[in-house]
Amino acid sequence: MAFHSILNEGIKDGIQTETPEAPDFFTDLNLDQIIDAVTAGKQEYNLKPFFYTPLNDSDAIKYRQEIMRDLEDSTLLENIEQFALKMGQMRRYLGLVDKLHYRYHREGWFLEGVQEYGEAVACLVHDMSLANLRSRGLLAFREYLTNYARSGTFTSLVAETEKLVADLSNVKYCVIIKGTLVRVRRYEGETDYSTDVEQAFEKFKQGAVKDYRVNLAVESGMNHVEAQILDLVARLYPDVFSSLDDYCARNSRFLNETIAVFDREIQFYVAYLEYIGEIKRAGLEFCYPQIATTSKEVYDKDGFDLALAHKRTAEHSAIVCNDFCLSGKERILVVSGPNQGGKTTFARAYGQLHYLASLGCPVPGREAQLFLFDKLFAHFEREEDIRNLRGKLQDDLVRMHAILDQATPNSIIIMNEIFTSTTVQDAVFLGKKILERIIQLDLLCVCVTFIDELASLSEKTVSMVSTVVPENPALRTYKIVRKPADGLAYALSIAEKHRLTYDHLRRRIEA
Repeated sequence: MAFHSILNEGIKDGIQTETPEAPDFFTDLNLDQIIDAVTAGKQEYNLKPFFYTPLNDSDAIKYRQEIMRDLEDSTLLENIEQFALKMGQMRRYLGLVDKLHYRYHREGWFLEGVQEYGEAVACLVHDMSLANLRSRGLLAFREYLTNYARSGTFTSLVAETEKLVADLSNVKYCVIIKGTLVRVRRYEGETDYSTDVEQAFEKFKQGAVKDYRVNLAVESGMNHVEAQILDLVARLYPDVFSSLDDYCARNSRFLNETIAVFDREIQFYVAYLEYIGEIKRAGLEFCYPQIATTSKEVYDKDGFDLALAHKRTAEHSAIVCNDFCLSGKERILVVSGPNQGGKTTFARAYGQLHYLASLGCPVPGREAQLFLFDKLFAHFEREEDIRNLRGKLQDDLVRMHAILDQATPNSIIIMNEIFTSTTVQDAVFLGKKILERIIQLDLLCVCVTFIDELASLSEKTVSMVSTVVPENPALRTYKIVRKPADGLAYALSIAEKHRLTYDHLRRRIEA
């Protein structure tokens, strides 16, 4: 079984170039907040490019889903994390090699690094041999790792490292200091009086005393006196230190490239599972969606905005879940209702679900089927930019025109409250024109709007409405339900604009 990458099954399907910058829609959909939180504390792995590069093949997505499922085994996940810790320690040791000045000091840390690497590989081989793996990716990697650990290259490296460490541990010497003269000679069995001295002074201790001993950090390095002493020790044991020189020269490229790549790539899974683990513990559900490549019948049960859920979980606050479903010829969710009722959050969640599914990640919800898009676009309100000399309406139209020029029948568009800066009549006219173009393209779309007429524009449009508490319309439920638009969305936006809502009027009366 060939192994190339834990992120992509074969070289042919692999990510040839990582995407260094976030897609344009990331900020609008709050995906930037999600990925920032997922990768926090793992900057050394540079994981963001993985999350910036969606997959365009359903089997590649299943490949990752299988690995995610395997890593839901807490024991296996802990073993992978222990491997990562050892590899991280190895990198720190090797990082010291590049910073230190004295030869034997550098070579000593290099030896420590190789030793840590050998232990990391050996432990992972053992741990993975006990794991009940089902994913193609981890099964192929286990086979590769096992074969590598049995190879002459690795076994000879481990044996040579162990022998050299043992030889160096047997190096014993005495330092004789007289004034400014320092002599170094072999240790000849002299008595160590340090224990006797400590016992002699123990009786003078009275209660807690200050410890004047200084613990030198590894980063403090070796000073020139210590380096010269070590040079003299090397002259006393020429065979051992000559072997150390030769060992470092021959093994400068000891790190297996495939294992090094695995060490980085596996953190894509670990980071995401750790992130959603906190949200799962709060009682919210995640699922592995079915990926549709031809059918545009999509649904999600008990879905939610992942960025908002992460924030609310940290605050120990509840999160409202919502469903959506498109079947038959339905393509467009037209979401209306009162302001601050969760419409924008719902639209963001729809985009997040599809994007995270395209990465092979489990998504918010109890059960889902999502579409494998070619391009995802988001059109959210923007503040006017004086540099382009465009008004808000013109800017909306220019940006929407650019999206429709690039969109294909396999694209997804998320539109949030466009044309709010113009009259109702013009907003209805422009909104219909844009939706007619989207209907013609037959692509999936979410349109958050105050224009109720758009909800019944075609058999491809589905009306969803944000609801309020019946007894007190000022209170939002944040539930988005499938029902005909009630004609109150724009009325409420006008009332809020002119400070004529229930809350505004009550405050005036009370004042």
